[in-house]
Amino acid sequence: MKTNLDLVNDFDNFPYYENDPEEYTRLRSTCWELHLEEGSGPYGYIRQFVVEKISWDSNVWNIDCEKKRIMPAPKHYTHTQEEIIRETLEKAKTGETFRVLKGWRNEMYPVYGPYSSRKSMVSMERAGSALFGINSYGVHMTVYVDTPQGMKIWVPRRARNKQTYGGMLDNSVAGGLSTGEKPFECLVRESAEEASFSEQLVRSNAKPCGTVSYFHIRDARAGGEAGLLQPECQYVFDMEIGAEVIPKPGDNEVEDFYLWTVDEVKRALAEGQFKPNCAAVLLDFFIRRGILTAENEKDYMEIVSRLHRKLPFPTS
Repeated sequence: MKTNLDLVNDFDNFPYYENDPEEYTRLRSTCWELHLEEGSGPYGYIRQFVVEKISWDSNVWNIDCEKKRIMPAPKHYTHTQEEIIRETLEKAKTGETFRVLKGWRNEMYPVYGPYSSRKSMVSMERAGSALFGINSYGVHMTVYVDTPQGMKIWVPRRARNKQTYGGMLDNSVAGGLSTGEKPFECLVRESAEEASFSEQLVRSNAKPCGTVSYFHIRDARAGGEAGLLQPECQYVFDMEIGAEVIPKPGDNEVEDFYLWTVDEVKRALAEGQFKPNCAAVLLDFFIRRGILTAENEKDYMEIVSRLHRKLPFPTS
C-alpha cells in the first residue's frame, strides 16, 4: 500500500537538486534545453534519446551541441518558430518516430514567454509537448455530495482503451487547457463532455481553489515512450452538488462513475488506482478540507510544499 508521500513521489518525481544533487545532475545531463527567439529560456527540457531520433533540419533549427541547446531559427527560413515546431512534429508523426505521437489530438498547448510578459510565444501539438518537455496546463475538479453518511466524492474510471492511463481512476472532471482557453471556460466544456454536467450547474456551483504544480517523469502508463518530461500546473476547482445530480459519461473517455466515501477514495489512492496527477489534486482537496492534517500525516509539510513546486520554465 502506498503512503501519501509515495503518491507525491510518483507524480513529482523529477529530482530536486537540494535533496539529491547527484541524481539531479545525472538527469539534467541527459536533457537539452529548448530555447526560443526573443526569450531568455529555457522553455523545456528535451531528453537525449529524443534529440537523437528527431531529424533536425539545420536550415531551420539552431543546434548548439556544446551548450546542449536547441532553438527554432525562423530568421534562416520563411516560417515562424511555431511552424518550424509543427512541421518537425508532423514529420516525426508521419515517420512513426515516436509512439507518443500516435495520440495526436489536433489540440495546441501554449509555451509562455518571460515572466514579465506572461504571453504565449508559440503553441505546439499536445501529443508532442512531452517530447519538448514544456509546461502543460489543465483543469481538475473534485465533485462531492453531502450525505447523511458524510461527504462522498464522484470518482470516474477512465476508459480502458485510452492510450494514456487507461482504466485508472480520475478526478471528477479533468482536461487539458489549450492555447487561448481560459481555465473556467475549459472546465465548463470538460464538465459537459466528461460528466454531462450542464453549463448552468457548473457556472453556478464550481469554485476555483488555486493550483497544484509538479514535475513528472512519464512511465509506461502514460502511453508512448517512458522517460519523457512533463512539468504541469493544474487549475483546481471544487463543486458541491445535490444527491439528485448524477454524472454520466458524455464521451468515450470515461467508463463509469462511482460515488465513494472519503475512506473509499483513500483506499483506492493507497492501492495506486488513481492516475498520478489526480492523486495530487485529491491530496490538495483533503488538505484544504482538513481531512489531511499535520496531526494525522507525519509528512504533512513535505506533501504541502511538493504540491506547489516552482517549475523551471515560465508559467502563465
